[in-house]
Amino acid sequence: MRLSQVDLNLFIVFDAIYREGGITAASKRLHLSQPAVSHALSRLREVVGDPLFERRGNDMIPTPLARTLAGTIVGSLGELEQMMHRLGHFDPATTQRRFTIAVRAWHELTMLPRLMTLVRREAPQVELAIVRIERRALEEDLESGELDVAVDVEWPVGPDVRKERLKAESLVVLARRDHPAIDGKLSLATYLAQEHVLVTGRRRGGGYEDLALARLGVSRRIRVRCQQHAAANEVVSESDLLVTMARSQAAQINRRAKNQVLPFPAEIAPMQVFLYWHARTEQDPAVQWLRQAVARSLGKRVREAP
Repeated sequence: MRLSQVDLNLFIVFDAIYREGGITAASKRLHLSQPAVSHALSRLREVVGDPLFERRGNDMIPTPLARTLAGTIVGSLGELEQMMHRLGHFDPATTQRRFTIAVRAWHELTMLPRLMTLVRREAPQVELAIVRIERRALEEDLESGELDVAVDVEWPVGPDVRKERLKAESLVVLARRDHPAIDGKLSLATYLAQEHVLVTGRRRGGGYEDLALARLGVSRRIRVRCQQHAAANEVVSESDLLVTMARSQAAQINRRAKNQVLPFPAEIAPMQVFLYWHARTEQDPAVQWLRQAVARSLGKRVREAP
């Protein structure tokens, strides 16, 4: 079969369904009716001789062939889109582009309110999708265009992924106001003697602070694991447990509970926060603007692309 015999718009529909996971969401992304998207999918199924997606509840699950095709289709469309963006003039005041940013939950809380203020002022028609970062897929998602940028602690990446340091975050420890062992001061011995809440999306293993403690030859007892810093802060306010987090995070979530906020009781390096993007978007004016916007929302201006 020759490529000239295939309607290339079918690949755009495939890309939307693959990214969004459903017909309804894909139709909204493409500004098409659901019947139009379903019809396009039926035509592509006939072309490739495979169902491509199988419905499970409200989700469309890609078949093995669809996953194989996705690497080429999503990547190729992403490169074409980037080329068109480079050829065109980018004006944040009028663009209707959708940007996808991957972050950790604690970065979302500190970054998103300021980022939305900036977007409303400079790019009122821009749509943002803030998604959970998946480190194993980070490079692939940046390369394919699934993600425009990502914000995370320092992480090893390949040569095609660019990164820029945004800030360094010191750690603090939160304890309830009337904690029986802590009254405005916290020693390492007292810290280690208490039980702790660890905030993490991982099912096992410690956090950044546990790696730092291990280098000092000590460890702590983690009594509770949870996924949200706000939930951990509430647990701390009603127990003798402690939680460790970035200072900016504590400033955001502790306004109501008013737990004690104490310096981490050991000399450890601050957490480095980085902005990540793919080399192929280096000259894309839209992504350049996005990188500047994300950096400004976190208190820094990144370098301009050469």
